[in-house]
Amino acid sequence: MSIEAILHNLLNPAVLFFFLGLICVFIKSDLEIPQPIPKFLSLYLLLSIGIKGGVELAHSGITPEVITSLGLAMLMSIVVPFYTFYVLKKKVNIYDAGAIAATYGSISAVTFITATAFLKDLDVAYGGHMVAAMALMESPAIIIGVLLINLYREDKNNNGRNGSYKDILKEALTNGSVVLILGSLVIGILGGERTAVALAPFTDHIFKGMLAFFLLDMGLLAGRRIQSLKNAGTFLIAFSIFIPLLNAALGIALCSMFNINVGDSLLLVVLFASASYIAVPAAIRLTVPEANPGLYVPMSLAITFPMNIIIGIPVYYHILEWLN
Repeated sequence: MSIEAILHNLLNPAVLFFFLGLICVFIKSDLEIPQPIPKFLSLYLLLSIGIKGGVELAHSGITPEVITSLGLAMLMSIVVPFYTFYVLKKKVNIYDAGAIAATYGSISAVTFITATAFLKDLDVAYGGHMVAAMALMESPAIIIGVLLINLYREDKNNNGRNGSYKDILKEALTNGSVVLILGSLVIGILGGERTAVALAPFTDHIFKGMLAFFLLDMGLLAGRRIQSLKNAGTFLIAFSIFIPLLNAALGIALCSMFNINVGDSLLLVVLFASASYIAVPAAIRLTVPEANPGLYVPMSLAITFPMNIIIGIPVYYHILEWLN
């Protein structure tokens, strides 16, 4: 059954375009997506999923299940960077430990969006509040990662950055992806069905095509980043596989414990298992320049991201469906 689910996901056009991007890098093709386009595609995907989530949330309202899901999302976004930091600092310096911990405590919006497309193909419902859960999980890990670095920093007066908590908080909360997803969510709530109908040609009809185009670019980028993995070492490569699986297992256990429906459970588990390769690198480069992006970016983008979209999503779904 899980093999069928994996094959179903592998044959998804968007996932196949991800493979096409990888193949282009391996055969040394000159295919390239001009730089402004990938940024537009990511903004489009965030806007679309935010609008859809807001409309769904306007229909469902705030229920005990909504509160439970959001609470679990916030809990994991705080717990994961803490425990991963203390695992990592035994093997790498505190700057890289904090950056990687923030990366794996935060989320991948594209993995989440791919999971929503997977559920839509199977005609499995999920709540609009899951978009809010995604937005809420993006920033806490960045803040915690930087705070832990400052806590263990050998030079407490290094460029005065130890007192920049206000700047760190502002950078995390005003991050463009966070503002866009929350803003779109609010617009979807306020406009309700009227917004859904008005924007349907933009947010629904072309969504899968835009996702395929974006994953093509992700495949190209992941293929290039794979070359950097030789710098990561065996421990960090293993970390980028097993920590997401551990987080997914914790998510499955929590969702089962609180009797959350299969659609919402899958999206929560995917959020717990994913790692950021957009928001966290942008913030960490500004706040912790000592951290090596040659480690935390390829770990999340070249290993964890493909693992989740190719194998993780269908396997997590199969387990949740079996437990239900």
